[in-house]
Amino acid sequence: DYRNELTFLSLSSKGFPLQIQLVEKPLVVDVVSKKQANVDGAYSLKVSPRGIRIQAANDVGVFYAIQTLRQLIESPIAEGGRKLPCLEINDAPVFPYRGVVEGFYGMPWSHAVRLSLIEFYGRYKLNTYIYGPKDDPYHSSPNWRLPYPEREQRNIKELVEACRRNRVDFVWAIHPGKDIKWNEEDYQNLVRKFNLMYADGVRSFAI
Repeated sequence: DYRNELTFLSLSSKGFPLQIQLVEKPLVVDVVSKKQANVDGAYSLKVSPRGIRIQAANDVGVFYAIQTLRQLIESPIAEGGRKLPCLEINDAPVFPYRGVVEGFYGMPWSHAVRLSLIEFYGRYKLNTYIYGPKDDPYHSSPNWRLPYPEREQRNIKELVEACRRNRVDFVWAIHPGKDIKWNEEDYQNLVRKFNLMYADGVRSFAI
């Protein structure tokens, strides 16, 4: 169900049909090998007098096609969303990982800014956000061994959910190198922290 992603499409209220098809065959030609390839996120978007048709091999491809359709609707050529040109777009990502690392020293981004950026990533088909601000004391020293406080934990869950909605892989990174002890105790501390983050919905990790 993609109704939440299609709220921008006012044409649908006038009876303009939109068809979404999941297909097995590859839709695009790989730019390197020049051969057809089953690229994750590949899609075909066709606008004709008969309506709009989206074909993709998986959910990510459908989502990316919808983002392209949104860009068309919001462009001057659509005249405020009143009409669309007839066209066909066959598209697929060239790089498997496309995204941003928040890994700098200094004031981390605010929670509101992160949520806004994750929505931006989804709209422009970025698929990876690595969370690792060095001045987050629960990502780095002195508190990397400890669970996040309740408010920060809730924020992490919201970021994970925002990434899920925007088809972005949320990668939580830990930076224990300042004071880690290379023994069994700190190994278990590391595993315990990862388990805590897993319970909050994180599925991708970095050290």
